[in-house]
Amino acid sequence: MEFIEGVASSDDGPTRQRVARAILVNGPSTAAALAERLALTPAAVRRHLDQLVEEGAVVAREPRSRGARGRGRPAKEFALTEHGREGFEQQYDDLAVQALRFLAETGGEAAVREFANRRVAFIEERFGMVLAEHPDLSPAEVLARVFTDEGYAAGVRDLLPINGQHVGEQLCQQHCPVSHVAHEFPQLCEAETEAIGRVLGRHVQRLATIAHGDGVCTTCIPSIPGSPETSTTNEKERVTT
Repeated sequence: MEFIEGVASSDDGPTRQRVARAILVNGPSTAAALAERLALTPAAVRRHLDQLVEEGAVVAREPRSRGARGRGRPAKEFALTEHGREGFEQQYDDLAVQALRFLAETGGEAAVREFANRRVAFIEERFGMVLAEHPDLSPAEVLARVFTDEGYAAGVRDLLPINGQHVGEQLCQQHCPVSHVAHEFPQLCEAETEAIGRVLGRHVQRLATIAHGDGVCTTCIPSIPGSPETSTTNEKERVTT
């Protein structure tokens, strides 16, 4: 499958697609991080990034603050644009939107909500099985595995501790297979968040969604008071593949 028109015909196409997919899976990344991740030279990565930026598939931006910065100007991060995401498994978005519009017109809000609930049924169906298969994973990491298996490229990041106490985690979904559809029908995101809360047995909060222009879908999962989750690692990301 061609990622961007014209890329596949170039000798650099496969490598450029690897660069784009690395950003998709791992989220906004610096050129240095991509070079290390893909075992390429920084110069080669920058060349591919320049081309992706020119094609409108990637945008360069200032990194979001994650604590105190050191001296010097921070390296820019590169994130996929909506155009860049279009090449990854979203060929049927228009058909799906049309189908949901028809469902909303003929069955109303209740019909759309029922469809959304059925679509995310995999969360509750798979959670127990994956937990039994991987007892070493935390509940949040189990969720990340479930979502990754469904094409969401999910991982877990610890929230910054408060007074040395672990306060919770973030479930980060670097890709959403239905982001374009969810932009018009947020019921899909709402049903997903509710299912996450049910399997974890606690209230969770959706902080950001790709469907509404954020670079990653982020769900805050607070710790349960008195739980054994005592890690104090700052924003330690655990990608589940």
